[in-house]
Formats: sequence, C-alpha cells, structure tokens
Amino acid sequence: MSRRVNPLLRLDLQRWRMRLMLGVLFAGYAALSARAMYLQGWQDDFLQEKGEARINRLLPVPAYRGMITDRRGEPLAISTPVESVWLNPREAEATPEQIAALAGLLELETAALKKIFQDKGKSFVYLRRQLPPDVAASVLALQIKGLYSKPEYRRYYPSGEVVAHVLGLTSVEDKGIEGAELVYEKWLAGEPGLKRVARDRRGNVVEVLESLKLPRPGQDIALSINLQIQYLAYRELAAAVQQSKARAGAVVVLDAKTGEILALANLPSYNPNNRATMTTERARNRAVTDAFEPGSTMKPLLVASALEAGVVRPETRIDTGAGYLTIGDKTIKDVHPKGNLTVAEAIQVSSNVATAKIALDMRSEDYWRVLNRAGFGAPPYSGLPGETSGRLRPYDSWRPIEKATMAFGHGISVSVLQLAHAYTIFANDGWMPPLTITRRREAAVGQRIVSERTAREVRDMLELVTQDGGTAPQARVIGYRVAGKTGTAHKLIGGSYAPDKYLASFVGMAPASDPRLVIAVVVDEPSGGAYYGGQIAGPVFSRVMAGALRLMAVPPDAPMEAWTGPSVVAPVVAEGV
Repeated sequence: MSRRVNPLLRLDLQRWRMRLMLGVLFAGYAALSARAMYLQGWQDDFLQEKGEARINRLLPVPAYRGMITDRRGEPLAISTPVESVWLNPREAEATPEQIAALAGLLELETAALKKIFQDKGKSFVYLRRQLPPDVAASVLALQIKGLYSKPEYRRYYPSGEVVAHVLGLTSVEDKGIEGAELVYEKWLAGEPGLKRVARDRRGNVVEVLESLKLPRPGQDIALSINLQIQYLAYRELAAAVQQSKARAGAVVVLDAKTGEILALANLPSYNPNNRATMTTERARNRAVTDAFEPGSTMKPLLVASALEAGVVRPETRIDTGAGYLTIGDKTIKDVHPKGNLTVAEAIQVSSNVATAKIALDMRSEDYWRVLNRAGFGAPPYSGLPGETSGRLRPYDSWRPIEKATMAFGHGISVSVLQLAHAYTIFANDGWMPPLTITRRREAAVGQRIVSERTAREVRDMLELVTQDGGTAPQARVIGYRVAGKTGTAHKLIGGSYAPDKYLASFVGMAPASDPRLVIAVVVDEPSGGAYYGGQIAGPVFSRVMAGALRLMAVPPDAPMEAWTGPSVVAPVVAEGV
C-alpha cells in the first residue's frame, strides 16, 4: 500500500524543525565540551581543590604523654594506645541486629543506642571512650555506616592506690587533673601532630597522604619518690589503720639532707585505674591538704625557741607541782603529775605544764619567729597541688593562755608534710632544706633556722623520748639510735575539743648520730582502745624507718641487740593535751 493510498502512513515533518532539534543537540554537546576543556585546561586547580575537599582531611595525631618514674626509674605512670568510638547520626545506617551487636560490644543499653542513631540533628556523638584496640576493631568490623574510631592514649598507673595521691590522674581527654599529673601538665603533655589523609565515601581512612607535623612526645619526669619505701609506708600505715580501727592516716618520709619526699602515703586511698573507687573522701591528699592541731609534736620547737632566746638550758629544772597550771579561768594539766623536771625530762615525758611555763617565761615574738622561719603559716612549696598553709596567728595577738597552749600544739594548725619538714631542722644541725617532689640533681641550698648547738641539744632530748621512761619506746629501731616526739591531741570539732576523738602522731629521725631520714606518722581517730601517739604511730614509724634504712644501706650507729629495738615491755608513759 503506497503512502498516497493510506494517509495514516504518511509522516509529514517539517524539515526546519528537524534541523532545529539537531542544532540544539549539537550546540549543547559543543557547550559541554568547551566547558570541560575550559575547566580542565584553565581551572585545573579549582577542580583539584574541590576533589581534595571531598576525600582529603586533616587529622590530629595525638602526642605520647611523658612517663612518670620514681627516683630509680621505676614506671609510675605510662600511656597506652586506645581507641574512642564515635557516631555521625546524620549519616548513620544500621540494622536492628547491628545495633544490638554494637550495644553488646560497647556495654550499652540497646534502647539507648537506638535513640542515638535516630537523633538526626547531631553529627558527632562519642559512644565509648578509651576502648582497647581489639574491641574497637570488633566494633568497626560491624561495618555500620557513620560509625568511626579515633586513636587516643590512656594513662595507666602500675602501682594503683599505693602512689595515687602523689601521682594524681588524668581526664578522659588525657589532661592532668590531680597530683603531679596536674602540676607538671605542660612538661608531660607534649604537642599533637597533624597529618593529611584520604577517606572513602564511608569516611574510612584509605591512605595517609602526608605528615604535616610530627607529634612531640611529652617529657619524662623522675619524682623523688622511692617506690620501695612508698610500698613499705603504705603497707604499714594500712595495717595500723585497720588494727586501730582508725578513720584515716598519713605517712611522710623525707630525705633529711636533700628535702626530697621519698614516700607520701594516705588512707583511705583509691585506684586511679578504676575511677569507680574514687570519691571526694578517698581522693584527698591528707598529708598535704589537711591541717590539724599537732599537739605535743610542737614541744621540741618551743624548746628550741627558748634555747635560742637563752631562757632555759637542757638541764634547767622546772617545777610542775601537782601536774596542773591555772591561767585565768583555764587549767593546763599533765596526765600524771611529774614533779620537778629538767627541760630534757619534760620533753621525754611530754609535760604540758613544764612547756607551758617555758612559753610564759619567753617573749611571744621569739617563739613565733622560729615557727615562722620553720615554714608554719605558709605552704611548704613541695610541688604538690592543694598545699595548705596551716594557721599561725601574729604573735602580738596571743593572750597568755594561748601562748601557753601553743607550747604543746593547740591554737596552731599544720599539715603532716609541714611537720615532717620542720623536724629536718633538728636532723641537719639547724639547717632546713627546701622540699621537692621531683628528684633533686643538685645539692639543696637550705636556710638556717636555729644554731647548730640548739639543734643538737634538742635532738639529744628527742632521743630520750624513745628510751625506757619516754613516751615512745615502741618507736625504736634495732641497730639505730632514734630521736623523735609523740603527739596525742584531742580533735577540734565544731570549735570545741572532742573528749573521745584523738590524733595520734609521731615524728622522728634516724640514725640519731647523723640523721638521714625524717618520718612523720599521723593516725586519725583510732578507736581500738589505745590512742596514745607512742602506741599507735610509734610502731608504724619503727617499721617504716627500719625498712627504709635497710633499703638505703644506711650503716647502723647502735649495737645490733634486741634491747635497742622496739620495746613492748616498757610501760606506756601517758600524754595528752
């Protein structure tokens, strides 16, 4: 059938329309070709920039935090690599099975995790910080869109709770927030680096293109702590606190010559590797931050002041009468009447009446001057955070009763660290070295507080305290001469002294012929029956001192006989303030 016969088979397109359409198509193709040539020939940098912006990213490279060691190089704080897992909810896609598996790996509630996935208003949510690398690898193996990991470091403390209060700890961001970690943050932290990487469409790093800046590791720091002595001090303090059913306790061990802190232990403590054990009560560095009335441990400083002022000599006799002294409407008492005593005997038996009479016979300024120069009323500047200054009022405000009670440690407050530091005066023949928590590489330049003669005379008196007839025969150490002083003070609570709450303390040094170590022990609220400083703190001092002297290979200065050791047979000489 021809086209003329059947008009339905006739296609009558106008030739100009066909040509127009072909022309438009060819023009569009030509325009696109020209644009492509223009972009690739003259705008190559622009295209490269846009392409890189879609696949290239700048990522920080975390810096390795410096290690903290003890004075012998034993690691106390080290950093370990970990991974943090995060989610971009806007692009997240996961099946219910994947979410359930992810919740199991991250130890999260499945319902809570679903809500995070459904919150499309956020683009960044941490799901879990500081995961072990193998767990993070299992998480990424789920291949959930929008789920990523980030390399970080986590701090690990091999000694756990033993050195917790000295070291402190870091935050989840690896920043120091307590202890030495906080004080030396700038040294330890280092500087993060920077690298350029290529990511695929899922956000995974497929190639490291270049390293723009290498991370600078933090500096290692060697503390003055001797980890062996620290373990010893912590162990003995823990045993004493448990046995005496005490509320708390603290021990400080100082190198008498250099002022280095060899050990500093507190109870209760916490494990910095397990933040669940950390509470406000456990985190307090009591030896540094807590001030207390030191009681009779202040008597040697009062006597040193009187000797310097020429008010008394060691052999000067003082009549304590019936064991009490009335000043105005207040009465100072000894636990038992002591009669007529020399100054040395007054220290040996810890007579409140005798030391109060000495204080009343001297100028307030003379006593205040020695206390002030010994560091009371000011931070000890050891390098640990939170140091208390304690309380030392101006001498011109002392009333007679206050002047008398300050002779045996009432009306003044100090920290355990301050008290131990003050006793280095007697260990160093009148010189007082500055304190430090870092290992000292150069000789310390100290300050003279009292004369050499005064320091030695007081040290001889303190040696009598540990002999039979003194208040601390249980503080003796076999093979070494020991000098020290006990303290048994009622606690000041709510502005008044609690009749049944005590602070038992002992501060001493050995070997007394040429002291190498000064140790202070304070036990808070012993409630096991005994509460005298010589009974509670003295034995702790003895065991810590004996072990520390052996560890440091300090030669004995007394016969290695049983009678030179701690005496549990000698009667307890009662004291109290």
